[in-house]
Amino acid sequence: MIVMNKKSGEIVKELVMPVGNPKSIHGHFRHARLTDKGTILVAHMDMGKVCEYDANGKVLFSMDVPGIWSAEPLRNGDFLITSRNFVRETNRKSETIWEYPLNNIPGYTVSSPQVAVRLANGNTIINNWFNQWNGDGKVDTANQPVQAIEVTPGKEIVWALRAWTESADLGPSTIIIPLNEARTDENVHFGELK
Repeated sequence: MIVMNKKSGEIVKELVMPVGNPKSIHGHFRHARLTDKGTILVAHMDMGKVCEYDANGKVLFSMDVPGIWSAEPLRNGDFLITSRNFVRETNRKSETIWEYPLNNIPGYTVSSPQVAVRLANGNTIINNWFNQWNGDGKVDTANQPVQAIEVTPGKEIVWALRAWTESADLGPSTIIIPLNEARTDENVHFGELK
């Protein structure tokens, strides 16, 4: 894993991450995140766990999460974890604070969740990737897959995005970054990693 300064292109830190299967690169880990504390949060897909590391690669936190795809640090110190079957907020004691099951959302099918984002108002946006290239992969315009969905802490749906037809075909969704919620470079402490 490489931490790079986007402005200068300088590699600030390089760490060798543990993996479950060194022969299959694609599924090792996803969405490594540098936290505000200068730690690194990693969703280890092929090991089915989320880990937080210090700048030298020492494990500070580890929790088993089968089917994990991503983990996001939250401002309150908890983690927002996206798995095949749920989006879950957990604390550092591995206790579930909030969970949104993805297998039974009325009117929507979430087949391949990728990333969830917690908004400042407490709502959560969950994106869903739809593989339109393998198999028949055709989007059924009468029953379009959801690309993103926003839910309240009480698990009520605020809105859902389905934009698969001409003039508004957004294609599959792999990551959501709300612009008014985006982290800025000044929030990331590159200096602490040296």
